[in-house]
Amino acid sequence: MRSYRKLLVFAGFNGAMAVALGAFAAHGAAPAVKTLLTTGGQYQMVHAALAVALALWNGGGRLARLAGWLAAAGGLIFCLALAMIGLLSLPVMGAVAPIGGVMMIAAWCLVVVASLKAAPNNA
Repeated sequence: MRSYRKLLVFAGFNGAMAVALGAFAAHGAAPAVKTLLTTGGQYQMVHAALAVALALWNGGGRLARLAGWLAAAGGLIFCLALAMIGLLSLPVMGAVAPIGGVMMIAAWCLVVVASLKAAPNNA
């Protein structure tokens, strides 16, 4: 399977998980947990969509694919950390969430670099 297809599959699972967590947050979670799940799910969904876009960007090259993987993995790590804090009462996961956040920030920075390096008609 080509790398862009693997990224699309990973991003698709991330998107599905974000919807499922959002639905649970809306219909079954306590108010404090709802906030954590909603925040995590929103970040995960945005970064799953970013990963899809980057996987499909023909002119982005390796930097765009790397940005896609960072976005999808960072969104997943961030979301799972918040979910574990809320659902499993594991406050120690508060130390893990920033790892996902840094990965998401790095992904956006790589989008900038990939855009500047891309040929004008591919950016």
